[in-house]
Order: sequence, then C-alpha cells, then structure tokens
Amino acid sequence: MPPLTLYVATTNPGKLRDFEAIAREVAGRVQFLSLPGLKNIPAPVEDAPTFEGNARLKAIAYSRHAPGCMVLADDSGLEVDALGGAPGVRSARYAAAVGFNPDPARNLSVDERNNLLLLENLRGLPALQRIARYQCVIAAAQDGQCRNMADGTVEGLILDSPRGNGGFGYDPLFYLPRLNRTMAEISLAEKNRISHRGHALRALLRQFSNEK
Repeated sequence: MPPLTLYVATTNPGKLRDFEAIAREVAGRVQFLSLPGLKNIPAPVEDAPTFEGNARLKAIAYSRHAPGCMVLADDSGLEVDALGGAPGVRSARYAAAVGFNPDPARNLSVDERNNLLLLENLRGLPALQRIARYQCVIAAAQDGQCRNMADGTVEGLILDSPRGNGGFGYDPLFYLPRLNRTMAEISLAEKNRISHRGHALRALLRQFSNEK
C-alpha cells in the first residue's frame, strides 16, 4: 500500500493513543495525524441510534473542514446484554444522561461516574449474566463524502469491581476470560492486538489496500 496520511477526528487522548500505537505497526505505509484545528471545529451532534450512524456523520462533518484530506472518525462503546445493550451509543455520557453523581464531594471523573453507574445497574447479577462487548465503527470521509467504513468487536464480562490502572473508559471493569485480565491490566500493544478499535482500524486499512 502506498504511503497514506489519515487525519483522526477525536479529542479523546485514549483513542488517539490507540490509533498512534496501531500506526506504528504499519510504519512507512500510513501516518495518523490529529485533525488540524479540531478544538475550534464545532462538534456535530451525535444523534444517530447506532455506532455506524454516529461514526459516519462525524467523519462527514469533520472532513468538510479539511478539503482534500481523508478524515477518520469513530464511534465506539460498551454493550451489556443484561441491560438491553446499554450503555451503547451513550457510553461516554452514560452517567451524565441521567444526572448520576453519587459523591459530588470527590469530584469524580466522567469515567469514574460511568463505571459506578454500570456497577449499580448490574448489582447482584452473577458473572454469567454480565456478558458484554466493546463495539467500534470507524468511518473515513473526504470532502463531505463517506468513503469507507469498518467495524470491530471484542467480547468479555463486566466485573463487580475495577482491576488495573491502564486504559480508559470501562476498561477496568471489562474482563477478558481468555487472558484472565481486564482491558486495563494488559499492555497497550496487547490491547491494540485484540481490541475492538484495533480490529476496526486494521479492517479499514485492508480496504484502502485493496483499492490500490
């Protein structure tokens, strides 16, 4: 595949770190850069009911601010079977959507509040009823047109308490039975090898390669 520059539309440092780590695996073939001026671009309203819909609308919207450039945007989140697929597309704003803040005095982070709400909603459920998956869809758009899309999934279980200091989001609660560790307990290299975002990004890069 000829050298390719892809601009990533995200202000989430965890996501950008994941993209950059995967980029190192294909050094010389693709370069990931943060979209210039992203902080000054109005964020599109993520009102689609699916990860695919939100990824598409974000990629299209941001590509209009970078003429001629290929812009990537993703939408990803956690789906828990016992909660009917929640938090789903609301994963990043799970607690905020219902005003959940159990300890205002502690100034909890967004991730901490989301994780606490998830634990509260799963309280008392046995492990085998805590089946969950991370989903990710990545869209690539150029000049306001969606060109490519790819998705990735990783299956796991939700623990009843966090483990590990790595990762972000729900990673400390997302247990990988095959590895006997949470997503927050594995190295970044291993995470990108098995993660939903890693699967989606590699699938997208294969699409680009097949088009050449």
